[in-house]
Amino acid sequence: MRCKPRVNEQRSISTRVRTWRKSEIPFDSFPAQCDLQRGTDRVQLLPGIAVSPGVAIGEVLVIDNEGFRIPRRFVARDAVDDELERLSQAISAVEAQIGRDRDTITAKVGAQYGAIFSAHLTLLADPKLRSELEQMVRDRHYSPEYAVSRTLRRYAKAFQSLDNPYLAERAVDLFDIEKHLLRNLTGRRRGELANLVSPVIVLAHTLTPSETANLDRRFVLGFATETGGAGSHTAIVAQGLEIPALVGIGPFLSDVSGGDVAIVDGDHGQIIVQPDEETLAHYRREREQHQTLATRLRELRDLKAQTADGQRIELLGNIEFPHEAEHCNARGSDGIGLYRTEFLYLGAETEPTEEDHYRAYASVVEQVGDRPVVIRTLDLGADKMAHLPLPSDEANPVLGLRSIRLSLRNVPLFRTQLRAVLRASALGDVRVMFPMITTVTELRQAKMVLADVMEDLDDAGIAFHRKIPVGMMVEVPAAVMLIDRFLEEVDFISIGTNDLIQYTLAVDRGNRDVASLYNPGDPAVLRLIEMAIAAANRAGKPVNMCGQMSSNAFYTMLLIGLGLRRLSATPGAIPEVKKVCRSVTVPQCEQLAGRVMALDNARDVATLVREELKKVVPELVA
Repeated sequence: MRCKPRVNEQRSISTRVRTWRKSEIPFDSFPAQCDLQRGTDRVQLLPGIAVSPGVAIGEVLVIDNEGFRIPRRFVARDAVDDELERLSQAISAVEAQIGRDRDTITAKVGAQYGAIFSAHLTLLADPKLRSELEQMVRDRHYSPEYAVSRTLRRYAKAFQSLDNPYLAERAVDLFDIEKHLLRNLTGRRRGELANLVSPVIVLAHTLTPSETANLDRRFVLGFATETGGAGSHTAIVAQGLEIPALVGIGPFLSDVSGGDVAIVDGDHGQIIVQPDEETLAHYRREREQHQTLATRLRELRDLKAQTADGQRIELLGNIEFPHEAEHCNARGSDGIGLYRTEFLYLGAETEPTEEDHYRAYASVVEQVGDRPVVIRTLDLGADKMAHLPLPSDEANPVLGLRSIRLSLRNVPLFRTQLRAVLRASALGDVRVMFPMITTVTELRQAKMVLADVMEDLDDAGIAFHRKIPVGMMVEVPAAVMLIDRFLEEVDFISIGTNDLIQYTLAVDRGNRDVASLYNPGDPAVLRLIEMAIAAANRAGKPVNMCGQMSSNAFYTMLLIGLGLRRLSATPGAIPEVKKVCRSVTVPQCEQLAGRVMALDNARDVATLVREELKKVVPELVA
């Protein structure tokens, strides 16, 4: 993907598009589902939540909601035992199928994903559920099909009614189990997805985790669904499979027919149905150019991210799952600048154990070798933690109990994670980083918990790095305003632009009504970034940037000009960022930064940066 300023800058798992890439028509001027007339063709432009990057072009396969319509059928008294046996056999068969799904996805992308299906097995084996199903057949003489449908849908609706978004999303897991059982009981096949023989774009009302895990990447080019959220298990599995995907588009299947051509743009969060020839040609050219460019950029793997005049830039990787460390290695990263640890919690029905943490961290350290691995402690909101006694009525979780606040409120959970981080530090160059620090007091509290855990490990004779580097995220304006005080307390800092932009500009990244205001090139944001970098350089403390801004090669020149010498990017962005680094000189970048900092709006910033970047790396500029 050629680099360009993304107006709605955030992680790909929740990016929403604002611009029509060909004609630059603002999305804000159209309804959520809009038709653009191109001659006699009807072009549908649909924004959604991008959960897996990439672009896919192909014919559409529409999958309905499977709408099992199970009548209230009764069974004869003398047939009850036979029906109970049929129910038991169906449950056993489904357990075996889910077990195979778990093994398949574990082999494909790792045990963290397989754990989703282990959770399904746990739900299916619940004695209360089994007893209720059997009671409905034995006492009420309901058919097994009706008992399954009625019971599981009642449970699912109960989950959907909860205020906790994380628990509400678990309803899809119950629907998944219902589909498995009904397919078995009714003799219906798993559906068209299991019998594909040619490449397609899958459009569906919803895809369950097991359906997503079983998608054949030879034939499924990409998918888009009407329902779903960024934190759903389906989204997580799609990321692991690296299939371009969108979710949460809203009702649109009634306007699409099988065989239509569609484009799934997982980089910018949009699907284009029935594109005209001009649009198709545009995306095909871009895909070909991207493939050609990617081949050329692979040649940079073993070269350092060094400017043309010899300034070394440390280029690290951002990862969420252990297997992504290899993706960073394959692209020549200098280590891991941000290891997000949230999936250990989101992918589990119970709180992860110390061994769960340790195995995940040790795996990354072993893959990276002697290069640094920066592990960020839990950065989740209270609305995501199903296995903690947390308030479910937070009006604004973004400003509530989350990140370091959550860890300090739940010290046993915090200590478990820190013990695992410290144990992993004995294996390599591990560093620990605390998220969303806003006051010196909470930073000191976090360091006290870390010191206490060190004492416990020391008493137990467990090896760890006693001088493990300790850092903090700079992602709220308060941290920048007191940056000199914070720098006295830590060994390094990392600027998290995703939240820094959100908190500085008072913009909810997920709210499309104000998405146009969310811009990394806003002068207020740039001024805060400049202040943090300058203070760290004065103090002689390493400063990194690990937000989405550092993963966009469009901003690399500007960031170098502002004094940044350490960048952390997603694995796929590393080659483009490295290309920019190796194509510019520090004086060029500093001159650009000086001109940018004199501007007063984000539009002028983007125009100037694009002009200067096009002079040095035109192949990367859209």
